[in-house]
This record gives sequence, C-alpha cells and structure tokens, in this order.
Amino acid sequence: MPEPVTALPFTGNPEADALLVSSPLALLIGFALDQQVTVQKAFSGPLELLRRTGSLDAAAIAAMDPDELESAFRTPPALHRFPGMMAGRVRELCAAIASDYGNDASRVWREARDAKDLRGRLKALPGIGEAKSATISGVLARRFGVQPAGWEAQTPKEPTLADVDSAEALADYQAGKRARKAEARAGGGRA
Repeated sequence: MPEPVTALPFTGNPEADALLVSSPLALLIGFALDQQVTVQKAFSGPLELLRRTGSLDAAAIAAMDPDELESAFRTPPALHRFPGMMAGRVRELCAAIASDYGNDASRVWREARDAKDLRGRLKALPGIGEAKSATISGVLARRFGVQPAGWEAQTPKEPTLADVDSAEALADYQAGKRARKAEARAGGGRA
C-alpha cells in the first residue's frame, strides 16, 4: 500500500497539486483537460476553475449557464487551448458525476466491484477514454491505494502520470513522451 499522498506533483503549484488529492472531482477534471496542453496547464485548471466560479461542486458546475462557464474558461489566461470545447466537456463530466454518482466523484472508484468495473466507469465519463482510464486507475492504485481486485492487469505497463511522484519524475515523463511522439512521427505513426 502506498504512503498517503498530500499532493500530486503535476503542476508545480503546491495549492493546485494539493487540490488534486483533496478533491476527486478536481482530479477527474484535470484528466479531462489533459489533451493538447501541458500536464501543468491541464492539472492547474481545476484550481483556476474553482477560483473563477467559486465552486468545484459537480452539480453546481453542471447547472451553470453554459455561457458563464465558457466565459470562466476563456477569461485570460484561458484554462485550455480550446476553452469553449473544454468548458462543454467539463460541464458534461460534472453532469455525469452529479447524476450517476450522487454528486460524489469518489464513488466512481469507491463503489467499483473490481478493477475492470472501475475502468468501465471511468471510460463512461465524458472526456475520459481508454488511455486516460488506464492512467487514472494507475494513479488511484499507486498514489491513493485504490487497488480493487485485478488492478495490476488494468493499469498501464508503459510510463504514464501514474509513475510521476516528483517534479523530476514529471520532467522525465514529459521528455520521454516527447521522444516517443517524435519517433512515431518520424516513423509515420502516432504516439
């Protein structure tokens, strides 16, 4: 069982890193935002969203006027490279958490029957696909001790954010990811 964590070293901002541990919804929002922006930008988003809207309550975010939520995403500096699209995605994610999990994001993993069920629950969430569900499962297992039956088979074998436990590990992960993408581009594939 891993030591209890008080922060995930994904942003370089102690307050944002701590929020990812204290708020299950912040963790999921960070993963939803983690595309076509840096890890630091994506996972800083939940704290900035909290500052701009006053809440990280799934039902409250889902009920926000879509234009107000989009404005919160667009206000400089924008929360994402694609603020309008991601405002909609976060709203959908929050609506799913509010309706399917009684407004408690931790129920996604607390109530999972086993690791396969957990992966299915994660993949069903807006903004979380196959790769992200595996990475989130890894983060939950390695950093939070959420290890339902079969968790080892449901977590990635290749390096992911689940392996990041320090700023140095994040830098190594990002360098490796850039190298894999460059190699894939050179070979005509995708990483």
